[in-house]
Amino acid sequence: MTKYALITGGTKGIGKSVAQRLGKMGYHLLLTYRTDTVAARHTCAELRDECHVEAFPLQADSSDIHAIDTIARHMEENAIVLDVLIFNAGMTCRDRFDEMKYDDWARVFFANVHFPTFLLQRLLGNINKGGSVIFTGSLMGILPHATSLSYGVTKASVHALVKNLVKFLSPYDIRVNAVAPGFVDTEWQKNKPAEIRRSIESKIASGRFCNPDELAGIYTLLIENTYINGEIIIADGGYSYK
Repeated sequence: MTKYALITGGTKGIGKSVAQRLGKMGYHLLLTYRTDTVAARHTCAELRDECHVEAFPLQADSSDIHAIDTIARHMEENAIVLDVLIFNAGMTCRDRFDEMKYDDWARVFFANVHFPTFLLQRLLGNINKGGSVIFTGSLMGILPHATSLSYGVTKASVHALVKNLVKFLSPYDIRVNAVAPGFVDTEWQKNKPAEIRRSIESKIASGRFCNPDELAGIYTLLIENTYINGEIIIADGGYSYK
């Protein structure tokens, strides 16, 4: 039976690693991206070659409400019904609290909370019974975050959203969970200065950043285990154990 998964922000970083896992499991993939068309096409070509599945890149900016129509229209035109929906795309703002602008704060809230909420609402009729919805939360939504207030608050909102959505999705026989990563060795983290990485690693019991493929395994666990529902799975390697 043909299985489809939609991953927002699925062409780079965590989203790409999850896409590779799902491709190996036989899922056909619809991967959204914001601006880097070349990288998105390259990722999808790799997935088609390596996993022998369909992989479509779709430009859809999660900070733009019109992207909801773009995604829904593409699915309708291609008769795609989902088995898995992963909200991975996100946004941050690193301005100091005393310099933060309302528009930037609102943009992060829209991308991280409002966009997935209303995209899910729009796609409810295009998700099979027994389907799985997974949000990418964050350790920063659990522990105080001194770098981006908007990111920490919106990820805490994502965790609350997952807990509350359980009852709303239950009549549709759809489960919803989240993964809350700590520090993952994506392109963004690899560009951190060495001294900052060493400081972070000193606070992690495992002594290292998470490998993206290790994290992807948690997403597949949440898809395959049909009893897990309404959970926030923290994957931080034992952060702040000292």
